Amino acid sequence: MQPDTLVAAKRKVMVDLVESLRTRLANGEALPAERQLADELGVKRHQLRNALKVLRDEGELESPRGRGEGQSRRNGEILAGHTNVLEVIELRLALEPFLARLAAVRATPVEISRIERAATTSPGADRGSTDLAFHRAVAAASGNALAADIYQIIRRVGSDIRLHVQQPVPHCPERIRQRDREHQAIAEAIRNRAPDLAETAMREHLIRVREQIMARMVPGSQNN
Repeated sequence: MQPDTLVAAKRKVMVDLVESLRTRLANGEALPAERQLADELGVKRHQLRNALKVLRDEGELESPRGRGEGQSRRNGEILAGHTNVLEVIELRLALEPFLARLAAVRATPVEISRIERAATTSPGADRGSTDLAFHRAVAAASGNALAADIYQIIRRVGSDIRLHVQQPVPHCPERIRQRDREHQAIAEAIRNRAPDLAETAMREHLIRVREQIMARMVPGSQNN
C-alpha cells in the first residue's frame, strides 16, 4: 500500500471510530473500560485512545474521573425515582438559556461548527440522539464545566425510562422540522455572538418542548 493510501486509510478508520463513539454518547450510553470497548469496536487500544482524545479535545467527552462516574450514574437513577418529566423540563428552562448565552460569548470556532452541524436532523437519524447531541454541544461550548456537568445529570435523569411520556401517535415529521428550525435559530445566534438572542431562542425552544410534553400528558390540551 502506498504511503498516501495508508495515511488515508488510517484517517478513515479514525473518523469512523470517532463517529461510532459519538453516536454511543449521543444515545446516552456509558462507555465501558478501554479494553472492553476496544474489543467491542474491533480496534486496537491505541486507536481507541486517540479517538477518545479527539472527543475530549472537542468537549464531547469528560476527562476520566476514576470511579466517580459510576456513582454519578447511580445518583441519577436515584433522582429519577423522585421527580417527573415536568420538573426536568422546568430545570432545563432555568439552566439552558444561561448556557446558550455563555456559548454565544465563549464558544470556539470548532464548537460553533459542531453546534451548527447538530442543529439539523440528518435523514434517517434518530431524532432523540440528534436532539441530545445539539443540546450537549451547546452546554459544552458554555465554557462553564460545572454547569455543563449539572446539565449532563439533568439529561441523564430525564432519559430514565420512568420519566418517558408515551406518545399517543407517531412523531410528526413537521415537529422535527420545526425543532430543527428552533435549533438553527439558537445556533445562528451563537455564531453571531448574540447572547441575548441565543438565550431567548433557547428559552422559546424549551417552552415549545414543554408544550409538547403537556400535550402528550393531556391529549387535546393544545386545542384548549
